[in-house]
Amino acid sequence: SFITSVSRGKDRRSGLILTIPLCTEQTSMEELSSTLDYLLGIPSDKCKARGFTVIVDGRKSQWNIVKTVVLMLQNVIPAEVSLVCVVKPDEFWDKKVTHFCFWKEKDRLGFEVILVSANKLTRYIEPCQLTDEFGGSLVYDHMDWVNKRLVFEKFTKESTSLLDELVVINESEKSNQLDKERPPDCNFLPSFDPETVLQTGHELLSELQQRRFNGSEGGGGAWSPMDDELLAQPQVMKLLDSLREQYTKYQEVCRQRSKRSQLEEIQTKVMQVVNWLEGPGTEQLRTQWGIGDSIRASQALQQKHEEIESQHSEWFAVYVELNQQIAALLSAGDEEDLVELKGLQQQLSDVCYRQASQLESRQNVLQSAHEFHSTAQDLSQQLDGLLGMLCADVAPADGAAIQQTLKHLEEKLKSVGTLTLAGLREKGQVLMDQMSNQTSWSYGKDVPIENKENIDHIQGVMEDMQLRKQRCEDMVDVRRLKMLQMVQLFKCEEDASQAVEWLGELLDALLKTHIRLGDDSLETKVLLEKHKKFVDVAQSTYDYGRQLLQATVVLCQSLRCTTRSSGDTLPRLNRVWKQFTVTSEERVHRLEMACSFHTAAEKVDQGNLSAEVEQETYEEVEMVGKALLDRLTVPVIFPDGSEQYFGSPGDMASSAEHIRDKMKLG
Repeated sequence: SFITSVSRGKDRRSGLILTIPLCTEQTSMEELSSTLDYLLGIPSDKCKARGFTVIVDGRKSQWNIVKTVVLMLQNVIPAEVSLVCVVKPDEFWDKKVTHFCFWKEKDRLGFEVILVSANKLTRYIEPCQLTDEFGGSLVYDHMDWVNKRLVFEKFTKESTSLLDELVVINESEKSNQLDKERPPDCNFLPSFDPETVLQTGHELLSELQQRRFNGSEGGGGAWSPMDDELLAQPQVMKLLDSLREQYTKYQEVCRQRSKRSQLEEIQTKVMQVVNWLEGPGTEQLRTQWGIGDSIRASQALQQKHEEIESQHSEWFAVYVELNQQIAALLSAGDEEDLVELKGLQQQLSDVCYRQASQLESRQNVLQSAHEFHSTAQDLSQQLDGLLGMLCADVAPADGAAIQQTLKHLEEKLKSVGTLTLAGLREKGQVLMDQMSNQTSWSYGKDVPIENKENIDHIQGVMEDMQLRKQRCEDMVDVRRLKMLQMVQLFKCEEDASQAVEWLGELLDALLKTHIRLGDDSLETKVLLEKHKKFVDVAQSTYDYGRQLLQATVVLCQSLRCTTRSSGDTLPRLNRVWKQFTVTSEERVHRLEMACSFHTAAEKVDQGNLSAEVEQETYEEVEMVGKALLDRLTVPVIFPDGSEQYFGSPGDMASSAEHIRDKMKLG
């Protein structure tokens, strides 16, 4: 194998020196030809025009290989070669060289070939342009040059490829911006990392510039840059400039892509939220129209609504996050994105607020339905309690108890009608108004029939409660009439008993205080008149008692109170009245006898009667007086056989004494 190189050295014509070291091993001419083609492609045309000096180092090779290499140069680079210096061994080739004279072949080869020893190579090339292996002072590290060359070529290849790709990407993005309907190729990415390639280029350029201005790292002599290094610097700089320009554009493309991707992602999420809220979310609400027919049913609907709200809350959380992202983009977005972002934000907000409003309206309906059913249940229980009171038998002890019961009934009815039923109507009207406002939920579609059924149910409940209350009012009216009749019955019974007592008091007064018979006929007549009036009062009292007892009978019949009757009041009334009647007749009889007695005695006292008339009158006084005295000693006998005297014995003795005195005077 061999290492062919173009060192930094130059010949006396300023041409580059090409060194071909040969070895004892077999040399591949094909590989050598390729290497020469590669190396000759590095210098510029201007540099190649000055020609090459080729040093073929054959000290470790055979003559036939050297000859083959020299002849090959004729086919590879005849125009560029000016001189070929074959470095021969110190001995060994002298005889063989005679068989082939290179100088005679100069015209045919196109360049001069000389055989020279290594120590005599300085005759043709300055020592400062030769490396130490040929006795020169030029510092040259071929492996370092190869490594730098590989870095340069790798950078050139990658940067050129990357540059082409960036141009394609940037032009494609530019076309996409002009043609909005064309789908962007977001998956087209460069094959190399631009940052890495740029960093490699900067490091390479820095190395080239440092070697140019600071000399060889190894030091040790004058140094000048190689032609390929002089060419590499502007090439690297040009590539870096182009790459930076395209990379800047590419960064903008990436920024636009990222922004577009972010915008598309937001748009996708927005549409997911919108589609769910307007689709399944709205359908959930649309199917939940019922209000239940009881507290338990409305509570079950509220629990179902809470589950729906929980599902909506997850999407509302996404809405809040999206709204924050959109707000951030709006504050830092481009002018061209503002309209689209604001449109997305407005669409998202409209749908979310509308859905939230529907959820709140539905919650309000369910709350009102729960309050309505709760009030209806309370009213129903109150009406049931009132009905139970009305259906129970009334057995009060007296009129005061009846009045208290009636007052309690009327207060209960007033509470049901004024407070509870009015509250039910109010809550029912609120609920119907809220359900009527739910028509906006349907997004332009027909309102489901459940709404009308719910309203009919509400109205039906209120009408049913009104009818039940009306029935209770009617029953209260009947109960009130019955209780008033019972109060009247108790009153009649009480007044009838009072009439019996009054009549007994009149009888007692008649027996104990109505005992005087009068001192003369005039006074007796006055007592008769007073007695008649006294009897009239007793008669009225008796008649009043009879009327009350008759009214009691009628009321008992009206109340269907078969267990009640006048009891012993009527017999007592009749018994007292008969006693009073017997006593009154006895009193009238005695007063009439007293009046006859006084009249006859007064005729005798006048004295202007004839003897015969006077005798008859006197006899009449005696007869009536004795009869009256006998009458005063007789008791009043009642129908039941009992007896009762007028006044006390002393009263009777005084009246009898007065009659006897009057009889003596006559």
